[in-house]
Amino acid sequence: MLLLNGDQVRQAFPVAEAYRVMAEVMRRYSAGDVVQPVRTVLGSGRDASLFGVMPCHVTGEDHAGYGLKAVLHAPGNASRGLPTHVGVVMVFDPGTGQPLALMEGAAVTALRTAAASAVATDALARPDAGDLALIGAGTQARSHLLALDGIRPLRRVRVWNRSAARAEEFLKWARSRVDVDIEPASTPAHALHGADLVCTTVDTTDPLVRAADLADGVHVNAVGSSVPGKRELTASAVASCSVFVDSREGALRESSEISAPVEEGLVPAGRPLPEIGEVLLGKHPGRTGPAERTLYKSLGMAAQDVASGFAVLNAARRLGIGTETDFTC
Repeated sequence: MLLLNGDQVRQAFPVAEAYRVMAEVMRRYSAGDVVQPVRTVLGSGRDASLFGVMPCHVTGEDHAGYGLKAVLHAPGNASRGLPTHVGVVMVFDPGTGQPLALMEGAAVTALRTAAASAVATDALARPDAGDLALIGAGTQARSHLLALDGIRPLRRVRVWNRSAARAEEFLKWARSRVDVDIEPASTPAHALHGADLVCTTVDTTDPLVRAADLADGVHVNAVGSSVPGKRELTASAVASCSVFVDSREGALRESSEISAPVEEGLVPAGRPLPEIGEVLLGKHPGRTGPAERTLYKSLGMAAQDVASGFAVLNAARRLGIGTETDFTC
């Protein structure tokens, strides 16, 4: 079995490859070539931590087989200078069932989440979109900036974060990584004003994005609120958008951003929720006009992690990185 740390995962899974793998696995999911239950999420009741387990099987010629992700959301890690999402991704030999690889899960999550947003942006955003608002300045904001920089020619980036110090750290890092004008924003509304691309990456129960702050024609990737009870967008903001998801089943069962507009009577319970994979397969047209607001509500899927795991494993073997350990009886 191959063991891979976060740096090795990032080395083996560059942005362009992550984009390719995410586009393919989202097609496979919407085509019925993935078997995965809705994830199991466990809380102890003693603190705000949450433990999620996500198994699945992906069918296909490559990046396919059984695997799982086990991840622990530990909010207290933010004050320790540690990632708030920690865990592992594990994949198994499709023939023998032997464990093939165990890899650091936070790196996989950051890369595949941003790559999925890039796929959604490519499918839904206007061709001329390039004014990006980032709500949040953590790991996901960094990975999303890099992923979207390869999808649309960015003209300007504005970033808002609750912590001004963390926003400054982000700005320093970002200016060394992308060749685009990057500005701090004093409020979420300031960051969102006139933006035609938005990525929200904040773990919050108090929505930060209002309908009045969104420009006509904007495309939004909402990725920070990944469990019930969390919301980055108000119900009216969600209701003002055409909404797309990674998994319809997962979104209906787990996303408060999807359920809130229904509960508040702003949209009907049977509102269509097309999957990005359906857009890629030509089963749904995606954006239908330049003024339409589109929203990709990202919850993440086990299939994305498992396909990423197989891709990382294959690349790591080619590169000769990682630590092999004998896991046979």
